[in-house]
Amino acid sequence: MSDKILILTGDAAETLEVFYPYHRLQEAGYEVHIGAPEKRKLQFVVHDFVDGFDTYTEKPGHTWDADIAFADVDPAGYVAIVVPGGRAPEYIRNNEDAKRIVRHFFEADEPVAATCHGPLLLAAAGVLQGRTSSAYPELAIDVELAGGVFENGGGVVDGNLVSARAWPDNGTWMKAFLEVLEGAKVTA
Repeated sequence: MSDKILILTGDAAETLEVFYPYHRLQEAGYEVHIGAPEKRKLQFVVHDFVDGFDTYTEKPGHTWDADIAFADVDPAGYVAIVVPGGRAPEYIRNNEDAKRIVRHFFEADEPVAATCHGPLLLAAAGVLQGRTSSAYPELAIDVELAGGVFENGGGVVDGNLVSARAWPDNGTWMKAFLEVLEGAKVTA
């Protein structure tokens, strides 16, 4: 059996920020699970950027089944976590089990990938203090209020944490994350 990686997400997650790491990590040989507040079908969204528009637009995206509820996750059974963006992190950051899982990975210094609004969960879990993190640029203030240092980049690495701005960074984000997995001797 291959090593397992958990994606922490929920409804209104950005489709590309869930599916790209899901399939890229499977391609690399990992067993990837989707964790959510409940084990049920999730509704993802598609965010796009329109010239002259101050923020992104949102449309319904794909649906996908969660494999496991956060409450049922034993983080010791996973070698890494991924926290996609979209709007899901705005509400899963209030889930005590989601924060418990995140804290486990930071306390154990095990690989964590977060993108877009994903660092909102990291901030709520209290793990960004003194850490450098990228995020959707409008969340720079959230990273800084959580005691972190914001870096506007696509594959920002700070120890076990690999972060990015949004889905246009998926390639550089996952490339850096796979390098962190390899450096941590976490192979599929």
